[in-house]
Amino acid sequence: MISPVWNPADDPQDDCYIEQVMGRRHNLLQQRNCVMAIESINPATGEILERFAEWSAEETLGVIEDVHHAWLAWRQASFAARAGLMKRAAAELVGNREEYARIMALEMGKPVREGRGEVDKCAWVCDYYADNAARFLEPETAEGVGSEAYVAFRPLGVVLAVMPWNFPFWQVFRCAAPALMAGNGIVLKHSSNVPRCALAIDELFRRCGFPENIFRTLLIGSGQVDAVLENERVRGVALTGSGQAGSRVAACAGKKLKKSVMELGGSDPFVVLADAEPGEAARTAALARCINSGQSCIAAKRFIIEESIYDRFMDCFRAEMANLTVGDPLDEATLVGPQAREDLMRELQDQVDDAIAQGAELVLGGRPLERKGYFYPPTIIAGVRPGMKAWHEELFGPVASVIAVRDLDEAVEVANDTPFGLGGSVWTRDRKKGEEVAARLEAGVVFVNGLVKSDPRLPFGGVKQSGYGRELSHYGIREFVNIQTVVVM
Repeated sequence: MISPVWNPADDPQDDCYIEQVMGRRHNLLQQRNCVMAIESINPATGEILERFAEWSAEETLGVIEDVHHAWLAWRQASFAARAGLMKRAAAELVGNREEYARIMALEMGKPVREGRGEVDKCAWVCDYYADNAARFLEPETAEGVGSEAYVAFRPLGVVLAVMPWNFPFWQVFRCAAPALMAGNGIVLKHSSNVPRCALAIDELFRRCGFPENIFRTLLIGSGQVDAVLENERVRGVALTGSGQAGSRVAACAGKKLKKSVMELGGSDPFVVLADAEPGEAARTAALARCINSGQSCIAAKRFIIEESIYDRFMDCFRAEMANLTVGDPLDEATLVGPQAREDLMRELQDQVDDAIAQGAELVLGGRPLERKGYFYPPTIIAGVRPGMKAWHEELFGPVASVIAVRDLDEAVEVANDTPFGLGGSVWTRDRKKGEEVAARLEAGVVFVNGLVKSDPRLPFGGVKQSGYGRELSHYGIREFVNIQTVVVM
């Protein structure tokens, strides 16, 4: 049985909106003679919301061809023309903030109050590149070479975006906004548990007047990704996801000599030095660990605390984590929603059990809630040490690993003792010391006395197994362009 997302009798306006966003696409899917394979499941209840047909290989390749032909015209469009459409997209996002936040809440469990912020951030990145793309990609002149020489930034073509479920709108828009403004086309392979989000974004670009096929969602599983990337029309790939997925897709791109940008996992350190204010650090620590129900690549994962401040920090941290409200993501009071999938919740439990079995202390939480859905409470495990999964692996849920260290040097050593290198934060009253520690951390993004977050104005990405390349700012828009040198003698 396929359960509806909303009952029209309860809220006909919401049902009408979904029909508007997805009606044409969904009707086509129902007419296809394909295996029903992609399911949208409400993680708060475990109920199937809707099933979608996975596209055949032939159908997928046909859409890629359509996007390529749309790109041939789009690359000739002026920055002003592209910017006008991107501004419309920003307005459309803001105008439908509630509906999009509700889709995310129902499909992957994001608390609706966080979903609104995600939608607004998508609008911000659209406005940012609409305002700045022409300046970022303005030709650069070179002196003393021929009668004229300059460097131009030309669009590459069709870019494959392989995107995750945890920020189902933001991850797409932070890739699509700069790529489209640079003159590229996009084919989106979204995570298979958020097909409604993917189709809503697809329809948004169409409603805003973008060319019919310049952005297309592909309803395909991971098994078709290699074939898409191997297609000669596809010129590059941007992936946000796990290290395993990134390694596989990067290998395929490398084999075909295609540009790739990888934003992968993280096990971000949250370093609290002896001179930090423990209450302030603990309040931010709880938010940093449990934002998006703990399912964020740049959420703080490992809390590295100098011994002299350890007890005071832990008293505050435990209280802050215990006060976070867990519940229905549609409830305005909810701060921590369900985990997005049951298998992810079980994996998180395995990591916690492994740490406890090897001697870690369970300070708070530690078991799934006994209720319908995939709910895991804010959890703290202390005394984490090498050999435990909680030390070496990314914990993708509201579980904090706490590690006591003797001094600043040991704090830096522990912070860097990870295969990941995405983000990190340092807490100290001495800003100069904070900057010095930041310089020693092996991470792409470091905040001193602040929550690690992405910002359209700043480059975002990691090192080591957290990936390569950069998104956002002027660095991000130049990832998928041909940096062409032109010399006139």
